[in-house]
Amino acid sequence: MGLMRQWTIGRVRVSCLADLAGHTDPIQVLIADGSADWLLSYPWLRPHFVTPDGRMVISFQCFLVETPTRKIMVDTCIGNDRQRHFDVFCNLKSRFFEDLEELGCPREAIDTVLCTHLHLDHVGWNTHLADGKWVPSFPNARYLFGRAEWEHAQAMAKAGDHSAAHLPDSVEPIVAAGLADFIETDHFVCNEIKLMATPGHTPGHVSVLISSDGHDAIITGDVMHHPVQCAEPDRHGNFDVDKPLACASRRRVLDVAESRRLFVIGSHFPDPTAGWIERDGATWRFRTE
Repeated sequence: MGLMRQWTIGRVRVSCLADLAGHTDPIQVLIADGSADWLLSYPWLRPHFVTPDGRMVISFQCFLVETPTRKIMVDTCIGNDRQRHFDVFCNLKSRFFEDLEELGCPREAIDTVLCTHLHLDHVGWNTHLADGKWVPSFPNARYLFGRAEWEHAQAMAKAGDHSAAHLPDSVEPIVAAGLADFIETDHFVCNEIKLMATPGHTPGHVSVLISSDGHDAIITGDVMHHPVQCAEPDRHGNFDVDKPLACASRRRVLDVAESRRLFVIGSHFPDPTAGWIERDGATWRFRTE
């Protein structure tokens, strides 16, 4: 884990913390009908979001959002000491708690944990291993889980789907401890923070809207994984449960971000992570400067 970037939106401070920063993979991992040449055909993706040989660059990260009255973790990344279906997520050893201390926000100070959805790379630090047991990482926080997300995750677990294999160590201990609040996709968190329903990646997926002193931003969650999806929002993502609905949500976010001049913080966009959406012909592009 490490602090990547910080941004100020009015009176709100957002700090980005990454478990895996600048990870590279073939684009086909994310978009089956993509290619290296396709990525390289968009010059604005270079140098941050595509390698010279056409591999996508992504990060796995989470965000500390500090408002005048709240200290909120938006997603909690992968977590240490896990055994996962994908080797890249296994047995991580990062300094998440130490990094929070260095930000002046020890884990005991967090009052809200907000998960955009319940996939394994967004809930890992919900808990940590202590004396051989998975225990809540933020003992003074309420954990906000989407009601539709929880129902979907339980259905996947009942079906024996590996996508739910992380629930016993990262989600169920929170429910058992009585720290979970099951919320709707239009939930109002506080004066500066509210949710935007962006279903498709998962049934109850949300993005996070920030508004303070005339400044507006959005933390995307997984409505997009890579900036190339700004240019081709209708290409189906491999990990989207409802692919057509995910495309519609992606278009909605891009349209709103462009028309309202939202500062866009991409949950999986590698450094510099944040920027603006601009029209580029019939679709859009992501601009960081």
